[in-house]
Amino acid sequence: MDKEDDVTHFGYQKVPISEKADKVAQVFHSVAERYDIMNDVMSLGTHRVMKKMAANATHARTGHHILDLAGGTGDMAILLSEYVGTDGRVYICDINGSMLSQGRDKLLNRGILTNVSYVQADGEKLPFPDNSFNAITIAFGLRNFTAKESALREMYKVIKPGGKLVILEFSTPDNTLVQNAYKGFSKIWPKIGKLVTGDESSYQYLVESIEMHPDQQTLSDMIGNAGFGRVRYQNLLNGIAAIHQGTKPRLEPTA
Repeated sequence: MDKEDDVTHFGYQKVPISEKADKVAQVFHSVAERYDIMNDVMSLGTHRVMKKMAANATHARTGHHILDLAGGTGDMAILLSEYVGTDGRVYICDINGSMLSQGRDKLLNRGILTNVSYVQADGEKLPFPDNSFNAITIAFGLRNFTAKESALREMYKVIKPGGKLVILEFSTPDNTLVQNAYKGFSKIWPKIGKLVTGDESSYQYLVESIEMHPDQQTLSDMIGNAGFGRVRYQNLLNGIAAIHQGTKPRLEPTA
């Protein structure tokens, strides 16, 4: 770790770039079975409303093919599978096999059988042809990527011209009082995680990863730099989270 370019953040820690993916994988292997319960506890149930808003922002309709990146336990896919209908398809893509297994079981239990595919893959090296998807969603997953810029470029490649990118992620509250209250609340998440899942350190990483994630304008700039146009964001809960959107131009720039 002699050079700054050779390291990245895992929460507050600086770790070799080559190690971050494995460290993040261990976090999600550890919490997969209780992941949904903890989401409800930590967000007081509001994550479900935010995911519904993000799914609506895709403007998905019958026949569309949608990639739900870092799709985890399938909350977004459940919503999107209804929108695209039997003629469309939702691809849940996640690097973590434990999370995909939880998602597959949940969707099967809900009778969602015919229009969802499960793909275990690295979001920074997507195994799909260019211009494959009408929309891409990623809900509360981007901050875990080692190289967010690379991931955004991959998303740009595989989305169709005119397609929508929708990113739901923790962000930076506008109001100082809200920011301080939120920080105070989030500090108890590791203790709750220990009670619910037996794992305190994974939720300590969660708190730290939120703190280290780019703010709204920085992430908007990153999305624009990846090639997307019409970039904008909508704050949720006074900026505790935000929905970022971008559209792949229908006509590629000519030289």
